Amino acid sequence: MKPHIALLRQLSRQPDEVKRAVWGKLSPADVRAFAWAWDAAAGTNQREPEGDWRVWLLLAGRGFGKTRSGSEWILEQARRHPGARIALVGATQEEVARVMVEGESGLIGCNPPGEKLKWSSSRSELRFESGAIAHAFSGADGERLRGPQHHFAWADELGKWRDPDNSWDNLMMGMRLGAQPRVLVTTTPGNAGLLKRIKALPGVAVRGGRTRENVDLPPAFLAAIEAAYAGTRLGRQELNGEILEEADGALWTRDLLEARRLMPGPLGCIRVVVGVDPPATADGDACGILVCGLTADGRGVVLADASCRGERPDGWARKVVAAADSWGAERVVAEANNGGDMVLSVLKGAAPMLAVRKVHATRGKGARAEPVAALFEAGRCWLAGFFPELEDELTGFTPGGYTGSGSPDRADAMVWAMTELMLGSGGVPSVRGL
Repeated sequence: MKPHIALLRQLSRQPDEVKRAVWGKLSPADVRAFAWAWDAAAGTNQREPEGDWRVWLLLAGRGFGKTRSGSEWILEQARRHPGARIALVGATQEEVARVMVEGESGLIGCNPPGEKLKWSSSRSELRFESGAIAHAFSGADGERLRGPQHHFAWADELGKWRDPDNSWDNLMMGMRLGAQPRVLVTTTPGNAGLLKRIKALPGVAVRGGRTRENVDLPPAFLAAIEAAYAGTRLGRQELNGEILEEADGALWTRDLLEARRLMPGPLGCIRVVVGVDPPATADGDACGILVCGLTADGRGVVLADASCRGERPDGWARKVVAAADSWGAERVVAEANNGGDMVLSVLKGAAPMLAVRKVHATRGKGARAEPVAALFEAGRCWLAGFFPELEDELTGFTPGGYTGSGSPDRADAMVWAMTELMLGSGGVPSVRGL
């Protein structure tokens, strides 16, 4: 059964949400009939970007449809450019064959009936009907990419390459055939340093997507993996396609934060404080509002992140008061470097009986954060759940200061709260309990 061409063309011009709605109502037989109708099935971020780009970076979660996107793009380039020379680069040559060529969403599976395609595993060579030829390479052996020249390349799962920089550099130096050589990268995050390099290159079109955007995935599967991994480091990377970086010499590493994570639940806190890092302007940085508690066994725990952005002073003050009321906080600790007495008066105006202590930053951010990071290292401070924005800021701290993007408002608020709960007046960990 052949799909109706007019219907396909009409559907291909519809927004992604309309396509998903139509696709979700098709029977299995209809889906098979539409198997080669990529124009109708592809989402916006799965289509070749418009404009004069050199590298298309498709950075997305597992199951988003990256492999199908790569296969369809390569097949189209082979049709448009007879005799083209194409590089297929995977984590290993075995993965090129198993996933990119022979896989369910690979080149053979996506090739329409009637178009000749010949794969020689012994020669690692794929020949197209147009005369275009693709060769397989491994991202674990970048030296094999030294010399060959190509019109087009598909680099799959770059985050898994064992020789990433050498493989990428040699691939790009060989992209010198034709008037407009192009590379498609399809990957979940990994090898963050190289991905950061690629994103900063001129002529890069970055597209992304989450696992749940693929309507072909069973709802039960999506529900199960999101229940298990939503908010976790693995979930953010593998399901949402986020690059999770950390600074060189970070005071809080991703591994440390994972090791200091508790599942949400009753903790029996004997003290609770709210740390506040007020914004300098209403339309600028966020107002960091972190709730932290002290357990009966002497552990400091991050309980909640109530931070907000774009609020006027009375707005963020109300959110501070709401957080304090909700968690039964005995005190609010607020940095007063920006605004001084104004910060105190705003909070007192919102809740006259609220206990507020002003703190002033007399040392750099790194110096203030280091003693609290030491408490995490020692197992005396923990995270009660998942705090993605806070964790991104914490991993940008080094002894020399904050190296991440933006302002670490959440991290500053947490440091003030933990300092109040766990540290002596000198701002260093007490000997007792270490």
